[in-house]
Amino acid sequence: MKLKIFALIAVVSVGLSGAAFGAGVSDYQVTGPVTEVDSSKIVLEKGAKKERFEIARDSNTKADTEPKVGDKVTVHYTMTATTIEAKAAKGEKGAKKEKASPAASPKS
Repeated sequence: MKLKIFALIAVVSVGLSGAAFGAGVSDYQVTGPVTEVDSSKIVLEKGAKKERFEIARDSNTKADTEPKVGDKVTVHYTMTATTIEAKAAKGEKGAKKEKASPAASPKS
């Protein structure tokens, strides 16, 4: 019988701690057959459309056994922002410029 993996927790960020989970970080999961796996990622296909899920993993990722290509697994993961780039909303041209006030001129 093929070994089924019921839980594989993928930690996306090295700095993620238990306190972050308590602070309301959403836990997501995806189930499907493994198409690729190595020490830094696991790749699953999901659904009839064969959606590809590539999820990072590291030495902190817990697994009840090492997954192999073809195994059906469930991966639990969180999403962590790595970079945020802000752009002005439509109609705005960046930060409002303050009007320059007349500088006090030195008295001669």
